[in-house]
Amino acid sequence: MNRLLAALALLAAPLIASSALSAEVTVRETKDGAEVLIDGELFTRYLKKSGAKPILYPIIGPDEMRMTRNYPMTDATADEKSDHIHHRSFWFTHGAVNDSDFWAETGDKLGTTEHREFKKLSSGEEGEIVAASDWVDHNGKTILNDVRSYKFGVLGDARYIDLDVKLTATDAPVKFGDTKEGSFGIRVPGAMKVEAHKGGELVNSHGDKDLKAWGKQAPWVDYHGPVGDKQGGIAIMEHPSSFRAPTYWHVRTYGLFAANPFGVHDFEKDKSLDGSYTLAPGESIEFSYRVLLHAGDEKEADIAGAFKSYQAVKK
Repeated sequence: MNRLLAALALLAAPLIASSALSAEVTVRETKDGAEVLIDGELFTRYLKKSGAKPILYPIIGPDEMRMTRNYPMTDATADEKSDHIHHRSFWFTHGAVNDSDFWAETGDKLGTTEHREFKKLSSGEEGEIVAASDWVDHNGKTILNDVRSYKFGVLGDARYIDLDVKLTATDAPVKFGDTKEGSFGIRVPGAMKVEAHKGGELVNSHGDKDLKAWGKQAPWVDYHGPVGDKQGGIAIMEHPSSFRAPTYWHVRTYGLFAANPFGVHDFEKDKSLDGSYTLAPGESIEFSYRVLLHAGDEKEADIAGAFKSYQAVKK
């Protein structure tokens, strides 16, 4: 019997070893930015410029689910609305920076975020893109230098993107104004949004759901629902080291999913409060988030457990 068990164990060993193998993440430069592959298949692309900023699009989650809205990078597809042209898949900007608006793409005094260079492109069990950009105000002056790291990988059946952003004022003070229009944003796929009435739901770490989750502070929020004929979700988790953690959430039932530490008087509905913040010349602030793309809802994906693992990561 012992010999039989030993023989069976030897036969099973290659299967166990192969199941434990990590995915291979490949990052390579392209004409318009860079692309990220997992085991040879597209995960996402970094686009140097879409509208007024760099973005990630498309983003392919587990089981080939497309995890962000297609508009305005393509024509609106099923269940999508052609609204908010500045909601471009996956981005980081803010609506009031000195006297410029970097969030919107229509209106007055618009700023742009201009990709300057790649500092790093690396492949392996975890891929990474480190990109430097300049925030150029409506007068054409560079007021901020931006370095952001995107790390890509696989955790069990889920995929993740870790975003770390460092903003540094150039030669003059830079004020981030108190407005709800900011800052790290994702626009979820059309069928997932709550207002599609197809089972989409958003919930934060405190259990606040849908409309009740808007404007609340929380270490994580999960937005989940149908993606095609499958069920998937997007969790955004903020690292405790991130600026003003836990952040406020500008998360809407029509599909906007944004973390914003500045919009205090809007979120608290108290005009006497002021969430603005001013950087002195050469001073920096840093933001850190993990985006987990998963199957099922927040309980099936154990987002609470995933957040515990993420907050243990040193920043």
